[in-house]
Amino acid sequence: MTAPAVRERVDHAFWLEGFRDFLSLESGHSANTVEAYLRDLRRFGEFALARGVDDPSSVTRTHLRDFVYLLKDLGLSAATIRREVSAIRTYYGFLVGEGRVSDDPSDRLETPRRGRVLPDTLSVREIEALLAAPGIDEPLGWRDRALLELGYGAGMRVSELCGLGLTDLLLGEQLVRVFGKGGKERLVPLGRSVIGSVSVYLHTRRPKIDRGRSRGRVLLNARGEPLSRVGAWGIVKRAAERAGIRKRVTPHTLRHSFATHLLEGGADLRSVQEMLGHADLSTTQIYTHVDREYLRSVHKQYHPRG
Repeated sequence: MTAPAVRERVDHAFWLEGFRDFLSLESGHSANTVEAYLRDLRRFGEFALARGVDDPSSVTRTHLRDFVYLLKDLGLSAATIRREVSAIRTYYGFLVGEGRVSDDPSDRLETPRRGRVLPDTLSVREIEALLAAPGIDEPLGWRDRALLELGYGAGMRVSELCGLGLTDLLLGEQLVRVFGKGGKERLVPLGRSVIGSVSVYLHTRRPKIDRGRSRGRVLLNARGEPLSRVGAWGIVKRAAERAGIRKRVTPHTLRHSFATHLLEGGADLRSVQEMLGHADLSTTQIYTHVDREYLRSVHKQYHPRG
């Protein structure tokens, strides 16, 4: 059957001309919106016909769910699938109102979540260049390095870095106590590199800039006051420029890189969740998308059938 013939059959079987009139005359949608809805419904109609369903009243919730799975398998974006689901829901609302169907199979059809933007990450080599960027002979060089080491080595948010107190550093136990969102406390292990940089800063530079206005914070500005978020952003930006990194690098980039590199190294998701201070594991799972890309590259490089 030719494409025009299939389209004609779908339009007739699923009463799309009547739906077109409803959209344009009663709902007042623009011509472009009407055509988009019809295009989406024709795609669904072709799917239904291929499964022997030639009437909208015979469509089941399983049919609709399978259709959404197909769209995902085809690689369509979440935005496109949401639009398709919206078209189907509007269509069945129209059919119920017209008395052409008694049951709406789309009432429980789930709409895909809005796609979350994958976090920017730095490679291990870029991280090493970034951490080495601050000039340790400069007055605040060790402070800058301590901030960068803590941001990457402990995956801390910028607010957590700026709010970090001296009593929260448990260097002898190789831990840092972090107070995250909602004041939730967590303990994060510290590696030797982080401990070394922080120790040098605490013993050599911080006493020289603390003028009694530090409020017990670890990271201070040149005036001896607690470092602000803006100040932390500036430190990271300058270090990235010095390191020759062309990507946009922020304090959160350090946190993203911390999580991604842990997963690439084989850490389990629950452990990463705990160290990041995520209340919900689904928040941490965004990093598995980054990790999958890494795994794909490894598979392609090393597997005989890659």
